[in-house]
Amino acid sequence: MSHIESLFVTRLYHAQLSEQGKAVNMGEIEASCWSIAEDDEAGQDWCEANGYPGYTSYASLTDLGWRFPIFKDLVKVLDKHVAAFAKDLAFDLDGKKLKLDSLWVNILPQGGVHTSHIHPHSVISGTTYVTMPDGASAIKFEDPRLAMMMAAPARIKDAPTGLKTFSYVAPDVGDVLLWESWLRHEVPLNMADDERISVSFNYGWG
Repeated sequence: MSHIESLFVTRLYHAQLSEQGKAVNMGEIEASCWSIAEDDEAGQDWCEANGYPGYTSYASLTDLGWRFPIFKDLVKVLDKHVAAFAKDLAFDLDGKKLKLDSLWVNILPQGGVHTSHIHPHSVISGTTYVTMPDGASAIKFEDPRLAMMMAAPARIKDAPTGLKTFSYVAPDVGDVLLWESWLRHEVPLNMADDERISVSFNYGWG
């Protein structure tokens, strides 16, 4: 009798922040994101020099938890979500914990995109969503086998989620998404009239 099973599964963790620990005030995070964007001249310069639409603190600030207590509260909750995801992934952490090694703000205006990329030197990456106005971009994930499919035909439009070449996830405000850092992803064109605001992060091991 024939048997078909899935091998080498790609996991995606999707939850509300409030499912792990104390709820985080997203309004306060939004206000903090705008304050950071207005004051961070180095970040503004980096965005302009690199053609980054909107604003990101990725290349300029590494101490958001110290600057704004609300980010310290956020990290406490993220730590719990990441620990739950690491357990689901059956990681052998050898008695150690995954630890936050970077956290940054993203403000994407109408017409902005964040091109396809991965997060080298990290184990788990993710994003939590601060504002998602009507028409805001979903996040797009790419099948990590795509480069090795060579002459394979395209998938049918109604293929099961696990067999699609690309998967789109439209999170709500207060959601957190986690994935292994090698998973390629992007944010397509933001069609919303207002800014799409998120906070992204990486966790490392060792």
